Amino acid sequence: PGCVPSPSGLTPCVTGSVRVLQYSVKIVICVITCSCFGHFSVNLDQCGTEGLKVTSSDPDFAVQTDGTVITTCSVVFSDRTVTMLNLFSNCVLWECFLLLKVPSNKVLKRYKRRWSPPPFSIKENQKPPFPKDIEVIASDSSQNYSVRYTISGPGVRERPYDVFSIDEYTGMLRVHKTLDREEFNNITVRASSTSTNAPTDLSLPVTVIVEDENDNAPEFSGLMQYTVMEHCNTGTLVGVVRATDKDDPSTPHAKIKYRLGSGTELFLINEKNGSITARTTTLDRERQDKYLVPVEIRDMEGHPSGLSQTGTATITLGDINDNPPTFKQPSYTAEVEENKANVLILRIPVEDKDLVNTDNWRTRFVITKGNETGNFRIDVDPKTNEGLLYVVKPLDYEETKSVELQLTAQNVAKLEGTTASWSSIPVTLNVKDVDEGPEFRPGNLYLLVKENVANGTVIGTYTATDPETKKSNGMRYYKRSDPASWINVVESTGQLKVANTIDRESSFVNNSMYNITVEAVDESKKTGTGTVIIQIEDINDNMPEIKSKELVLCEGSLESVRIEASDQDNPPFSAPFFYELGKGHDGKWKLEDIKDTSAVLKPAKDLPTGVYSVPVMVKDLQGFGKEQTVTVQICHCSNGACLAKRTSTSLGVGGVLAILMSTLLLLLLCLLFAFVCTTKKDKIHMDDTGDGMLLKSNTEGPGDEVVRSQKSQPLWLVVQQVWFDYDSRNMNTMNVPPGFPNNMYQKSSSNMVVTGTLGGYSTGNYRSIQEEAEFLEFASRSTLHTWMTNALYLDKKLMYFATEDSGRYADDIPLRYGYEGRGSLAGSVGCCSELGADEGLGFLDSLGPKFKTLAEICMEK
Repeated sequence: PGCVPSPSGLTPCVTGSVRVLQYSVKIVICVITCSCFGHFSVNLDQCGTEGLKVTSSDPDFAVQTDGTVITTCSVVFSDRTVTMLNLFSNCVLWECFLLLKVPSNKVLKRYKRRWSPPPFSIKENQKPPFPKDIEVIASDSSQNYSVRYTISGPGVRERPYDVFSIDEYTGMLRVHKTLDREEFNNITVRASSTSTNAPTDLSLPVTVIVEDENDNAPEFSGLMQYTVMEHCNTGTLVGVVRATDKDDPSTPHAKIKYRLGSGTELFLINEKNGSITARTTTLDRERQDKYLVPVEIRDMEGHPSGLSQTGTATITLGDINDNPPTFKQPSYTAEVEENKANVLILRIPVEDKDLVNTDNWRTRFVITKGNETGNFRIDVDPKTNEGLLYVVKPLDYEETKSVELQLTAQNVAKLEGTTASWSSIPVTLNVKDVDEGPEFRPGNLYLLVKENVANGTVIGTYTATDPETKKSNGMRYYKRSDPASWINVVESTGQLKVANTIDRESSFVNNSMYNITVEAVDESKKTGTGTVIIQIEDINDNMPEIKSKELVLCEGSLESVRIEASDQDNPPFSAPFFYELGKGHDGKWKLEDIKDTSAVLKPAKDLPTGVYSVPVMVKDLQGFGKEQTVTVQICHCSNGACLAKRTSTSLGVGGVLAILMSTLLLLLLCLLFAFVCTTKKDKIHMDDTGDGMLLKSNTEGPGDEVVRSQKSQPLWLVVQQVWFDYDSRNMNTMNVPPGFPNNMYQKSSSNMVVTGTLGGYSTGNYRSIQEEAEFLEFASRSTLHTWMTNALYLDKKLMYFATEDSGRYADDIPLRYGYEGRGSLAGSVGCCSELGADEGLGFLDSLGPKFKTLAEICMEK
């Protein structure tokens, strides 16, 4: 309905002619040519009519089941092709092409023409002869003009070259070569029409479609090697077979179907995607570890007419530990000599069907019974997988004549995929008796001994016995090793006696342990050895020692130094230490921040540069210690070190000589004053640089407290220990040694001084605690004889004074005076001020204010 009726005078085409171009197994291509238009019918006998279903690819036409072709709407006819697709008959696919042509011997009335030919189609792989006609290209202007046709572009003068040509007068498009759709699936040429060398229409692209034919068999892609574990579950994916086809993927020519050639009882393949899966759970690597499965791929969805190819899929089974190791024998027996250690006594082979050199195959042996004493060890030979049974601790035939072991063989990997379990076997080891030497029991003897025990002390007895007789008759004992020679061994009894002092702090002792080795020799000259381990018990035989006794204190710093001590004893005979200033300290120093092993020494007041000796008492936790002297040098520092002292070289050669001459003259002057100044009635001012000061006083005699003695006696210089309470700093009661006059001691409110007397006359030699400590320190340096010489000299001088009048006595003897202020920095230059200064030329290193003025006078400006 609604279609334009056929023009008058034209006869409808009732039936068209059908010719079969190609017939294959399931595909028939029919070309129907009709030289009329309107509605017409087509004889489809050769295409098959049973169950025929016909559709048209051109929406302007419809095909009925009886072959009638009708128009579906208004159509202006021209030469055109109608392709009817999907012709199904008895489930067979047919494809027919309907070609409609306008009769050339008729003058037709044109309603409208367009310069737009439809795409043309040609088959690939056409056979000669060439050229072959494809289709006529007609221009609208050909109705009014005489036109000429030309083509250009791909297929003409561009790749692919020289494929197409056109008849310049009729517009017939021809092909000259065989085309391959897999190389060119379509080619678009450009058609032009001209009249008297002038274009009549715009150039038009004409597309020639190269239709596919099934000329390419499918091909495998990728390696066809797959692995799946043995005893896997049904449906487990083994691998995927990959294949491709070069034909048109939109046609059945490229639809591939997969099929297994054999092995279908074990494996399945998906016919559409090529995935291979396990069909059973009985795949056993130990039975067969590899399968070669043929695979066929065929296009046309597997139709027999399709092209095919066959390949081989290699399927390897992976190993799981489904086979436990098994022993080759049900039991084993071996023999081992007694007293043997670290020897191989048995090799035990096993079998394992799993993959060699994997954890499923490697065996791990376990001694599950009979090795409670740890005498045995079993290893594995990595090459043969055999068990290696060793004796690691000696066996004693007299105690054990045979040993029953049970061995179990396991794998490194756990069992899976099987119900089997690990295997075990018994192993009997017979101990072989041998003639043995003496044996110490125990092999290691432990003794506890205090250090410093007296020589000759018996600390224990170490004896050996014959393993066969269990007796010690005829044994002789000797030392094999005794690094410090501390122990003697009694040859006949094995007694251990102290030969030398045992010192726990010795370098031969390790962690308070000292070892000796004892050897026993029986009557048959066989020997045996044993070890005596002596645990040395510590005693408090070491005092704390100050590590560094020479300290440096820099001016302007924190003005303190730390004293560190150590004790070789162990607790409780060592730290924490107790620190306190020693007896006779001068009060210039104090101790602070006392910790376990250290204390801080700090000046109690501002001190000038110089070297100071400080007595320090250090005691351990048990109160065992001694007094030690620490030397502290106060100096100007640079980077923590004292700067070098200025020497006299800075004065020049003339200055040094001048100072030496002045010093000699001054010494002679002092000796002269010793004899001349006694006639002088004026008082001599003396400066005391110590803690005690000589003060002015109206008393010019020896004082009421000095008692004259009619009996001459030697000069006594007594140093009395004065104890100070550590917390309160109060002086305790002073004890006077027996045999000494009471008037030799005088006590002040702050310190103790010692007075020397001779013949009832006081020497006036008052010294503070610091001076007495310096005296003791000086005496400890073997210089006491110098002080004794000075004492004799003073004795003679006092005897001389005793023969003179009282005036001379008062002039030259230092007296006690009340404190009335600080004296001159230069000190006294009296006749007695430099007595006892036995310093040699050392004073040049630290010239004091006494000689500085003389040096400046003598030095050249």
